[in-house]
Amino acid sequence: MSKSNKMGTALVTGASTGIGAVYADRLARRGYDLVIVARRKDDLEKLATKLRAETGVQIRVLPADLTAESDLAQVEKVLREDAAINLLINNAGTATIGPLADADIARLHREIQLNIVAPTRLAHAAVPGLVARGHGAIVNIASVMSQMVQPGNSVYGGTKAYLLHFSQVLEQEVAGSGVRVQTVLPGATRTAIWDDSGVELHDLPAEMIMEVDEMVDAALAGFDQGEGLTVPALPNVADWQRLIDAREALKPNLSHRHAADRYKIEAPVAA
Repeated sequence: MSKSNKMGTALVTGASTGIGAVYADRLARRGYDLVIVARRKDDLEKLATKLRAETGVQIRVLPADLTAESDLAQVEKVLREDAAINLLINNAGTATIGPLADADIARLHREIQLNIVAPTRLAHAAVPGLVARGHGAIVNIASVMSQMVQPGNSVYGGTKAYLLHFSQVLEQEVAGSGVRVQTVLPGATRTAIWDDSGVELHDLPAEMIMEVDEMVDAALAGFDQGEGLTVPALPNVADWQRLIDAREALKPNLSHRHAADRYKIEAPVAA
Protein backbone atom coordinates (compact mmCIF):
# COMPACT_ATOMS: atom_id res chain seq x y z
CA MET A 1 0.00 0.00 0.00
CA SER A 2 1.09 3.53 -0.67
CA LYS A 3 1.90 5.39 2.52
CA SER A 4 1.83 8.74 0.71
CA ASN A 5 -1.94 8.66 0.14
CA LYS A 6 -3.30 11.41 2.38
CA MET A 7 -6.56 9.52 2.92
CA GLY A 8 -4.69 6.40 4.02
CA THR A 9 -5.82 2.82 3.48
CA ALA A 10 -9.13 1.16 4.28
CA LEU A 11 -9.41 -2.57 4.89
CA VAL A 12 -12.88 -3.86 4.00
CA THR A 13 -14.09 -7.38 4.82
CA GLY A 14 -16.81 -9.11 2.86
CA ALA A 15 -15.80 -6.88 -0.04
CA SER A 16 -16.62 -9.13 -2.99
CA THR A 17 -20.34 -8.29 -3.14
CA GLY A 18 -23.11 -6.29 -1.51
CA ILE A 19 -22.39 -3.82 1.27
CA GLY A 20 -18.66 -4.50 1.30
CA ALA A 21 -18.26 -3.99 -2.44
CA VAL A 22 -20.15 -0.69 -2.29
CA TYR A 23 -18.02 0.48 0.64
CA ALA A 24 -14.92 -0.37 -1.39
CA ASP A 25 -16.27 1.61 -4.33
CA ARG A 26 -17.20 4.66 -2.28
CA LEU A 27 -13.95 4.70 -0.30
CA ALA A 28 -11.85 4.35 -3.44
CA ARG A 29 -13.68 7.32 -4.92
CA ARG A 30 -12.89 9.28 -1.76
CA GLY A 31 -9.22 8.55 -2.38
CA TYR A 32 -8.52 5.67 0.00
CA ASP A 33 -6.16 2.91 -1.01
CA LEU A 34 -7.79 -0.43 -0.24
CA VAL A 35 -7.19 -3.87 1.16
CA ILE A 36 -10.24 -5.88 0.11
CA VAL A 37 -10.97 -9.15 1.88
CA ALA A 38 -13.37 -11.97 0.99
CA ARG A 39 -13.37 -15.67 0.20
CA ARG A 40 -13.87 -15.35 -3.56
CA LYS A 41 -10.61 -14.25 -5.14
CA ASP A 42 -12.06 -13.92 -8.66
CA ASP A 43 -14.74 -11.48 -7.50
CA LEU A 44 -12.17 -9.46 -5.57
CA GLU A 45 -9.88 -9.30 -8.59
CA LYS A 46 -12.72 -8.06 -10.82
CA LEU A 47 -13.63 -5.36 -8.33
CA ALA A 48 -10.00 -4.34 -7.88
CA THR A 49 -9.43 -4.09 -11.64
CA LYS A 50 -12.52 -1.92 -12.06
CA LEU A 51 -11.72 0.41 -9.18
CA ARG A 52 -8.06 0.80 -10.11
CA ALA A 53 -9.08 1.85 -13.61
CA GLU A 54 -11.79 4.24 -12.42
CA THR A 55 -10.07 5.80 -9.40
CA GLY A 56 -6.32 5.21 -9.66
CA VAL A 57 -6.00 4.10 -6.05
CA GLN A 58 -3.83 1.19 -5.00
CA ILE A 59 -5.72 -1.99 -4.11
CA ARG A 60 -4.47 -5.15 -2.46
CA VAL A 61 -6.58 -8.26 -2.91
CA LEU A 62 -6.54 -10.48 0.16
CA PRO A 63 -8.57 -13.69 -0.24
CA ALA A 64 -9.52 -15.04 3.18
CA ASP A 65 -12.19 -17.11 4.86
CA LEU A 66 -12.55 -15.36 8.20
CA THR A 67 -13.94 -18.51 9.81
CA ALA A 68 -10.62 -20.26 9.14
CA GLU A 69 -7.96 -19.66 11.81
CA SER A 70 -5.03 -19.33 9.41
CA ASP A 71 -6.88 -16.89 7.14
CA LEU A 72 -8.11 -14.77 10.03
CA ALA A 73 -4.59 -14.64 11.46
CA GLN A 74 -3.31 -13.46 8.09
CA VAL A 75 -5.72 -10.49 8.07
CA GLU A 76 -4.85 -9.70 11.70
CA LYS A 77 -1.18 -9.60 10.70
CA VAL A 78 -1.89 -7.10 7.92
CA LEU A 79 -3.80 -4.86 10.35
CA ARG A 80 -0.97 -4.95 12.86
CA GLU A 81 1.85 -4.37 10.39
CA ASP A 82 0.49 -1.96 7.77
CA ALA A 83 0.67 1.48 9.40
CA ALA A 84 -1.10 3.03 6.40
CA ILE A 85 -4.38 1.33 7.39
CA ASN A 86 -6.48 3.90 9.21
CA LEU A 87 -9.97 2.57 8.50
CA LEU A 88 -11.35 -0.91 9.17
CA ILE A 89 -14.78 -1.82 7.80
CA ASN A 90 -15.92 -4.98 9.62
CA ASN A 91 -18.64 -5.98 7.19
CA ALA A 92 -18.31 -9.73 6.53
CA GLY A 93 -21.25 -11.65 7.92
CA THR A 94 -23.91 -14.23 7.31
CA ALA A 95 -27.52 -14.72 8.39
CA THR A 96 -29.57 -17.74 9.41
CA ILE A 97 -33.21 -17.07 10.21
CA GLY A 98 -35.33 -19.89 11.62
CA PRO A 99 -36.10 -21.89 14.76
CA LEU A 100 -33.03 -23.01 16.70
CA ALA A 101 -34.28 -26.59 17.01
CA ASP A 102 -34.36 -26.97 13.22
CA ALA A 103 -31.03 -25.29 12.50
CA ASP A 104 -27.80 -26.77 11.18
CA ILE A 105 -25.55 -26.33 14.21
CA ALA A 106 -22.38 -26.34 12.09
CA ARG A 107 -23.77 -23.44 10.09
CA LEU A 108 -24.64 -21.55 13.28
CA HIS A 109 -21.13 -22.15 14.60
CA ARG A 110 -19.69 -20.65 11.43
CA GLU A 111 -22.10 -17.71 11.74
CA ILE A 112 -20.91 -17.00 15.27
CA GLN A 113 -17.29 -17.22 14.10
CA LEU A 114 -17.90 -14.80 11.24
CA ASN A 115 -20.27 -12.35 12.94
CA ILE A 116 -18.65 -12.23 16.38
CA VAL A 117 -15.18 -13.76 16.57
CA ALA A 118 -13.80 -12.27 13.34
CA PRO A 119 -14.79 -8.61 13.92
CA THR A 120 -13.65 -8.83 17.54
CA ARG A 121 -10.23 -10.15 16.60
CA LEU A 122 -9.79 -7.74 13.70
CA ALA A 123 -10.72 -4.76 15.87
CA HIS A 124 -8.31 -6.05 18.53
CA ALA A 125 -5.56 -6.22 15.91
CA ALA A 126 -6.27 -2.74 14.58
CA VAL A 127 -6.90 -0.68 17.72
CA PRO A 128 -3.38 -0.51 19.22
CA GLY A 129 -1.86 0.87 16.03
CA LEU A 130 -4.69 3.34 15.46
CA VAL A 131 -4.43 4.61 19.03
CA ALA A 132 -0.65 4.87 18.84
CA ARG A 133 -0.93 6.93 15.66
CA GLY A 134 -3.74 9.02 17.14
CA HIS A 135 -6.19 8.73 14.28
CA GLY A 136 -8.38 6.33 12.33
CA ALA A 137 -11.69 4.55 12.63
CA ILE A 138 -13.42 1.21 12.91
CA VAL A 139 -16.84 0.74 11.34
CA ASN A 140 -18.78 -2.33 12.44
CA ILE A 141 -21.78 -3.39 10.38
CA ALA A 142 -24.38 -4.75 12.81
CA SER A 143 -28.14 -4.93 12.06
CA VAL A 144 -31.52 -3.73 13.25
CA MET A 145 -32.14 -7.42 13.95
CA SER A 146 -30.10 -6.81 17.10
CA GLN A 147 -33.22 -5.09 18.45
CA MET A 148 -35.76 -7.73 17.43
CA VAL A 149 -36.47 -10.38 20.06
CA GLN A 150 -38.61 -12.72 18.02
CA PRO A 151 -38.78 -16.38 16.99
CA GLY A 152 -36.23 -17.40 14.40
CA ASN A 153 -33.78 -14.66 15.33
CA SER A 154 -31.90 -16.27 18.20
CA VAL A 155 -28.42 -16.55 16.69
CA TYR A 156 -28.32 -13.94 13.93
CA GLY A 157 -29.92 -11.26 16.09
CA GLY A 158 -27.79 -12.37 19.01
CA THR A 159 -24.56 -11.99 17.04
CA LYS A 160 -25.55 -8.52 15.93
CA ALA A 161 -26.58 -7.54 19.46
CA TYR A 162 -23.10 -8.60 20.57
CA LEU A 163 -21.49 -6.51 17.83
CA LEU A 164 -23.54 -3.46 18.81
CA HIS A 165 -22.61 -3.78 22.49
CA PHE A 166 -18.96 -4.49 21.66
CA SER A 167 -18.78 -1.46 19.38
CA GLN A 168 -20.38 0.94 21.83
CA VAL A 169 -18.05 -0.14 24.63
CA LEU A 170 -15.03 0.09 22.32
CA GLU A 171 -16.14 3.59 21.34
CA GLN A 172 -15.99 4.60 25.00
CA GLU A 173 -12.62 2.91 25.53
CA VAL A 174 -10.91 4.83 22.69
CA ALA A 175 -12.60 8.17 23.45
CA GLY A 176 -10.08 11.00 23.39
CA SER A 177 -7.49 8.98 21.45
CA GLY A 178 -8.36 10.37 18.03
CA VAL A 179 -9.82 6.99 17.02
CA ARG A 180 -13.50 6.69 16.16
CA VAL A 181 -15.89 3.73 16.25
CA GLN A 182 -19.09 3.76 14.24
CA THR A 183 -21.75 1.06 14.44
CA VAL A 184 -24.14 0.77 11.49
CA LEU A 185 -27.51 -0.94 11.88
CA PRO A 186 -28.95 -1.61 8.42
CA GLY A 187 -32.50 -2.81 8.03
CA ALA A 188 -33.47 -5.19 5.24
CA THR A 189 -31.01 -4.44 2.44
CA ARG A 190 -30.98 -5.95 -1.02
CA THR A 191 -27.84 -8.10 -0.79
CA ALA A 192 -26.84 -11.75 -1.16
CA ILE A 193 -26.97 -12.27 2.61
CA TRP A 194 -30.60 -13.30 2.13
CA ASP A 195 -29.65 -16.19 -0.15
CA ASP A 196 -30.30 -19.42 1.76
CA SER A 197 -30.92 -17.42 4.97
CA GLY A 198 -34.32 -18.97 5.61
CA VAL A 199 -36.18 -15.81 4.57
CA GLU A 200 -36.97 -14.84 0.99
CA LEU A 201 -36.40 -11.15 0.32
CA HIS A 202 -39.38 -11.03 -2.02
CA ASP A 203 -41.63 -12.11 0.86
CA LEU A 204 -40.89 -8.89 2.76
CA PRO A 205 -42.91 -5.73 2.12
CA ALA A 206 -41.23 -3.69 -0.61
CA GLU A 207 -41.29 -0.56 1.58
CA MET A 208 -38.96 -2.32 4.08
CA ILE A 209 -36.16 -3.08 1.61
CA MET A 210 -33.38 -0.54 1.03
CA GLU A 211 -31.06 -0.68 -1.95
CA VAL A 212 -27.47 -1.34 -0.96
CA ASP A 213 -26.06 1.84 -2.53
CA GLU A 214 -28.46 4.00 -0.55
CA MET A 215 -27.69 2.12 2.66
CA VAL A 216 -23.91 2.58 2.34
CA ASP A 217 -24.25 6.21 1.29
CA ALA A 218 -26.40 6.88 4.37
CA ALA A 219 -23.87 5.09 6.60
CA LEU A 220 -21.04 7.20 5.17
CA ALA A 221 -23.11 10.36 5.64
CA GLY A 222 -23.54 9.36 9.28
CA PHE A 223 -19.80 8.79 9.53
CA ASP A 224 -19.11 12.22 8.03
CA GLN A 225 -21.47 13.76 10.59
CA GLY A 226 -19.55 12.15 13.44
CA GLU A 227 -22.17 9.62 14.45
CA GLY A 228 -21.16 6.74 16.70
CA LEU A 229 -24.36 4.91 15.80
CA THR A 230 -26.06 5.07 12.41
CA VAL A 231 -29.45 3.53 11.65
CA PRO A 232 -29.96 4.42 7.98
CA ALA A 233 -33.73 3.88 7.93
CA LEU A 234 -34.58 5.54 11.27
CA PRO A 235 -36.50 8.78 10.58
CA ASN A 236 -36.28 10.24 14.10
CA VAL A 237 -33.06 9.78 16.08
CA ALA A 238 -34.98 10.75 19.23
CA ASP A 239 -36.60 7.30 19.11
CA TRP A 240 -33.19 5.69 19.66
CA GLN A 241 -32.33 8.22 22.36
CA ARG A 242 -35.42 7.13 24.30
CA LEU A 243 -34.09 3.58 24.24
CA ILE A 244 -30.75 4.78 25.62
CA ASP A 245 -32.49 6.85 28.29
CA ALA A 246 -34.59 3.87 29.38
CA ARG A 247 -31.47 1.72 29.70
CA GLU A 248 -29.71 4.38 31.74
CA ALA A 249 -32.73 4.64 34.03
CA LEU A 250 -32.47 0.90 34.73
CA LYS A 251 -28.83 1.01 35.80
CA PRO A 252 -29.23 2.15 39.42
CA ASN A 253 -31.60 -0.73 40.16
CA LEU A 254 -29.94 -3.64 38.39
CA SER A 255 -27.59 -4.60 41.22
CA HIS A 256 -28.37 -4.36 44.96
CA ARG A 257 -27.22 -6.09 48.13
CA HIS A 258 -30.62 -7.72 48.63
CA ALA A 259 -33.16 -9.31 46.31
CA ALA A 260 -36.24 -7.34 45.33
CA ASP A 261 -39.20 -7.62 47.68
CA ARG A 262 -41.24 -9.65 45.19
CA TYR A 263 -38.78 -12.54 45.62
CA LYS A 264 -38.94 -12.53 49.43
CA ILE A 265 -41.58 -15.18 49.74
CA GLU A 266 -41.65 -18.29 51.84
CA ALA A 267 -41.04 -21.56 50.07
CA PRO A 268 -44.09 -23.84 50.00
CA VAL A 269 -44.11 -26.38 52.82
CA ALA A 270 -44.54 -29.99 51.83
CA ALA A 271 -47.73 -31.55 53.15
